[in-house]
Amino acid sequence: MTDQKDLGRYTAADVDNYYASGQWSQDNYTDLLKARAESHADKVFVTDGVNSLTFAELYDASQRLALGLRRSGVTAGDRVAVQLPNWAEFFTVASALARIGAVMVPIMPIYRKDEVAHVVSDAGVSVAIAPEGFKGFKYAEMFDEIRSDSDTLTSVLAVRVADEAREALRAKNIGVLDDVAVADVAADAIDAELDFRVHPDDPYVIVYTSGTTSRPKGCLHTFNTYASSSRALVIAFGQTEADVQFGPSPITHTTGLVTSVLVPLIVGAATHVMAEWNPAQGLVEIEKFRCTASVTATVFLQTLIAAAEQNPDADLSSLRVWTCAGSPIPSAVVENAKAKLPGASILSLYGRSENLCTTTCTADGDPQRAITSDGAALPGAEVKIVGPDGLEVPRGEEGDIAYRGPSHMITYLNRPDDTAELFTPEGFSRSGDLGVMDADGFVRVTGRTKDIVIRGGMNISVREVEDKLATHPDLAALAVVAMPDPVLGEKVCVFVVANDGAIAPGVDELRDFLTDRGVAIQKTPERVEVVTSLPMTATGKIQKHLLRKQIADALQQASAVGAH
Repeated sequence: MTDQKDLGRYTAADVDNYYASGQWSQDNYTDLLKARAESHADKVFVTDGVNSLTFAELYDASQRLALGLRRSGVTAGDRVAVQLPNWAEFFTVASALARIGAVMVPIMPIYRKDEVAHVVSDAGVSVAIAPEGFKGFKYAEMFDEIRSDSDTLTSVLAVRVADEAREALRAKNIGVLDDVAVADVAADAIDAELDFRVHPDDPYVIVYTSGTTSRPKGCLHTFNTYASSSRALVIAFGQTEADVQFGPSPITHTTGLVTSVLVPLIVGAATHVMAEWNPAQGLVEIEKFRCTASVTATVFLQTLIAAAEQNPDADLSSLRVWTCAGSPIPSAVVENAKAKLPGASILSLYGRSENLCTTTCTADGDPQRAITSDGAALPGAEVKIVGPDGLEVPRGEEGDIAYRGPSHMITYLNRPDDTAELFTPEGFSRSGDLGVMDADGFVRVTGRTKDIVIRGGMNISVREVEDKLATHPDLAALAVVAMPDPVLGEKVCVFVVANDGAIAPGVDELRDFLTDRGVAIQKTPERVEVVTSLPMTATGKIQKHLLRKQIADALQQASAVGAH
């Protein structure tokens, strides 16, 4: 560490401790990749169903792209937006940016002009790298439109450009990524011309929160903060170079970036990524590439198991561990997956963009823990359940899940006040998520601080109701939210998606279903909204703020009609 590094809330003692314990390292991203290119040169590192790269090929391609970007004016500290699907090209781009110290700003492919323009403006993006087209959408042209109104965005580079489209793009001053990489420089001359080494405590990535409650905020991380969580997960999941990571989760967000890129890179494993999630195709690719491990939102596992039930010949025997992250995993899902995948450990992980993994179950831990908890803190990190005063509440009591450790971000970009508000008097970062910790330190996520229903002064755990309803045979998906009530303040409303061929249950049926399972009548839904799908972020989180607004608007309209 040098004096000019701005490491936010990390003290000198913190930094010394993390280096001494090996949680932080003097190795930067390029050091790791170069070491793999030397020790596992011909091993295929990444496949995406179309392209593949060995470690040596990735290192060489990223070096050549890094030099081309440097020659085009990209320097250390520049913010570069990368909105790519789960393609092999992402690995080359991410590696090239890390080589020259440019700060990657990954953006998930589902985002469109409004969300993307916010990120470009907020992060001060100067270069954007995106597909020419993907799933019928013209990403490079969208960035060109954003560029016309941007004070910072000057260059747009398109990926996977068909020959016939190149001239049209160039006419719009949209570059082609392939043209940037240098081909006429000897490999040993590239480092000499770049003449720069990135420090692992320099800014590495700005990853945006998924926006379930507000406008996304940029979390600024160093390579060390990202790598520390990845190193801990290697141990938690028992990862070795024999593993093949399966990655349908977006690699332009926290889950995919950590588990599909850094974890396999650290151990020299292989990684297979999937650009478009299709459960039936997932079965095929897991079998073809002999995938062993995956970390996804719960919905991926649910739909994969459903597809396996329709394809009894599918071979999922290579899977040894599947971890559900992004939102709490209902115990019914864990038990069903265990029955369908007897050779695999089904784990639960709770994390956030601010500090990556907060708690997780482990591959060698008690299998029941994934049913009863969302895991415990990783070694070297601390987790407490705190009250409104920021101090720890007694074990078994509900409170805000707070984290302190080596993988916490440096800051929310451009939001010093929001950053400061995170921290308790003891330096723990509040998550805004509610949870309960048992005597052994295992945490159960129970909802968000705003994701409870307060009915006549009674606090109702949304998670408790959802867990019970998850076992209903006619429901494919559901979400419980608070709806306003003039008398009680709030009541319970549930949005439901019925299984194919099933009739969505009504209020009375769901209330009977829950009371038969020991749920107090006051906690049961007093309104059911039947929908065809639930609004989701790309990481599989239900956007409950949209559902709360939807039901509040519906009630207000009904009240207005009634008044007339």
